[in-house]
Amino acid sequence: MKFDELDTRMRVFETAHDHCVLPGLYVVARLDGRSFTRLTKEVHKFKAPFDEKFRDMMLDTVEHLMNCGIDIIYGYTQSDEISLLFANYEDTFSRKERKLNSVLAGEASAKLSLLLGDIACFDCRISQLPNITEVVNYFRWRNEDANRNALNAHCYWSLRGDGKTARQATSMMSGLSIADKNELLFQHGINFNDLPKWQKRGTGLYWEEYEKDGFNPQTEQSVKTIRRRIKRDLELPMKEEYSQFIHTFLSSIYSQRNSALTSV
Repeated sequence: MKFDELDTRMRVFETAHDHCVLPGLYVVARLDGRSFTRLTKEVHKFKAPFDEKFRDMMLDTVEHLMNCGIDIIYGYTQSDEISLLFANYEDTFSRKERKLNSVLAGEASAKLSLLLGDIACFDCRISQLPNITEVVNYFRWRNEDANRNALNAHCYWSLRGDGKTARQATSMMSGLSIADKNELLFQHGINFNDLPKWQKRGTGLYWEEYEKDGFNPQTEQSVKTIRRRIKRDLELPMKEEYSQFIHTFLSSIYSQRNSALTSV
């Protein structure tokens, strides 16, 4: 069998089940760390339940993903997970899910591994959302999940600090209401409302424009140029305010891009 015939024959087994995101759908990729509780609490012993050094590693990883060749307009991270919203016209890899999943997981794993000095692994999945309303709902979901996780994490590690085993701490938290958990923290000298917002709401990353001073060698004059950079927002709102924030942000982004396409 000639190589071209063999190549065509074997590629069928690789591509027969390829799925592509349909045009017009909004794409969100969500990455989760594999065995990160052990990695961050047992192997590297970051401060529990939240550690600013590890937070910054995750933020650096998100920035890397937003600069790795896929047009991502909004990134969000909480704990060991990352969510990425693609530009609505983004068609890298012809929107093939397996390529997007494998490349993003690989890029995130490689970046965090370099920052950590140890092997860190992410998985990735793609959500296909039909409209902006569901995009807003998606990020509202992750934002509220961050709040729930933060409350549980602070309760759990407060009990562990009392000398309780992992099983005992988990058992003691079972069936507690939100009010009960807040009271548990209060008894340990923690007011949940006073904790840093990034712990309770996650962090958003998005592009912003800024002016930069420059020099024109031809005219020998100082000039101002417009550049782009990623802003890290550690003061995200929550609930309805966060939904409105996401909706307003997306409406502005898509309006700007549609105007740019119309003017071409």
